[in-house]
Amino acid sequence: MKDTGMRVSDFDYRLPEELIAQHPKDRRDGSRLIIVDRETGRTEHRHFYDILDQLSPSDCLVLNDSKVIPARLFGIKEGTGAKVEFLLLKRIEGDVFEVMVKPGRKLKTGDVVTFSGPDDDAGSFKAEITGYGSDGTRKALFSYEGIFMEKLEKLGKMPLPPYIKRDAENEDKERYQTVYCKREGSVAAPTAGLHFTRDLLKKVSDKGVKLAYLTLHVGIGTFRPVKEEKVTDHHMHFEDYQIDEETAEIINSTIESGGRIISVGTTSVRTLESAAQKTDGKWKIRAGTGSTDIFIYPGYSFKIVDSLITNFHLPRSTLLMLVSALYTREDMLGIYREAVEKEYRFFSYGDAMFIK
Repeated sequence: MKDTGMRVSDFDYRLPEELIAQHPKDRRDGSRLIIVDRETGRTEHRHFYDILDQLSPSDCLVLNDSKVIPARLFGIKEGTGAKVEFLLLKRIEGDVFEVMVKPGRKLKTGDVVTFSGPDDDAGSFKAEITGYGSDGTRKALFSYEGIFMEKLEKLGKMPLPPYIKRDAENEDKERYQTVYCKREGSVAAPTAGLHFTRDLLKKVSDKGVKLAYLTLHVGIGTFRPVKEEKVTDHHMHFEDYQIDEETAEIINSTIESGGRIISVGTTSVRTLESAAQKTDGKWKIRAGTGSTDIFIYPGYSFKIVDSLITNFHLPRSTLLMLVSALYTREDMLGIYREAVEKEYRFFSYGDAMFIK
């Protein structure tokens, strides 16, 4: 897209710290929901379980079934005893992962970190730094006895975002996952989906609404602020996605019949728009795997997505830019001001919005 002249500061807004949700609501679908009618500009304040009233049998909900791995590990550097924190970002090949490390200056190529729990044999789960990745990350080769994911489930913590000012708890292993998560690989939850319960999804399906599942593993970009001043100078990190033939067929048949494609979350938006291809003069979805660094901001012309269910996003973030592309920057910031005034809960464990 051409340079729009927009600056990152154009996507700033005032957010009182007390509105940043630190824990999930007792009931997943009990979060508040602001409904945005783009045709009239009106807003309506409901609860998330009321989303059922907003859906029609001709609609298709597209959900990201990626599963968050307990990617945060705490270990000891061999030889010095220094405490080290790992955040696994993605598997490169075999048992080699790209990781963020804290403190970074303490780990160089050849260093070994040992991770163990209270009932683990010392040294049964290790990582050797084998090289450097991009933006200060490291490449780490893990050695262990048994099955890697079982070790990670035992020793790892859920990678809660930095704006949640507490340690991960047992509750987070369930609540920082969608009820339909399936394929392991994310280091952050596709948070719009956290509001759905199995019962609500059944009601949606019983109404005739089609459910289509795709996968995009959420990566490092979630944790990285936009540092550039001009929007067009920012570059997204690549994230891997997968769309199977059944999902493509459900989405494409909905498009053919004139139904709405409703994306659950921005990760689903990015996947759908990345997998779009023009067939017989009409945009459709292509099944398969891929990697995307798509950056959506105002001025973007959507090919697949008609409506969006989403959480509230950080000031100056690429996700706020994406939702502003679906409406307008000015209108979206107005919605955010309204949500602040009405004391909505923000970010991962916060409330939701339906842009219809």
